[in-house]
Amino acid sequence: MIVRQLDEVPCVEWGNGLSRRFLVADDGMGYTVTDTLVSAGTKSLLEYKNHFEACYCISGRGEVIDTAGNSTLVTPGTLYALDRNDAHWLIAHPEEDLRLICVFSPALRGDERHSLGDDAASHY
Repeated sequence: MIVRQLDEVPCVEWGNGLSRRFLVADDGMGYTVTDTLVSAGTKSLLEYKNHFEACYCISGRGEVIDTAGNSTLVTPGTLYALDRNDAHWLIAHPEEDLRLICVFSPALRGDERHSLGDDAASHY
């Protein structure tokens, strides 16, 4: 059995926030679980070419926008899943951090960080 507390897990600065990585590839579960903070007022162009990702919002407000321009409000209780390795914008409300519980499949190594830029999506 694996039991971890938030203050015990590695914290990775991913570019526009923090990712606390509860499970990673070395744990042998086949998926990663993170507690992710997206800093208030940030806008991140992201794309996971090697991983599927599902995110469940537990606090804050934000927006996820696909490359076709479809926008979804993200508030507590909202889950969005990137089931086609979708490039997307993740935007946190200007006045509060967005907190997400995220699951990645296959598992992350654990040390990945985004390389954020204005023109191209950051990739894992």
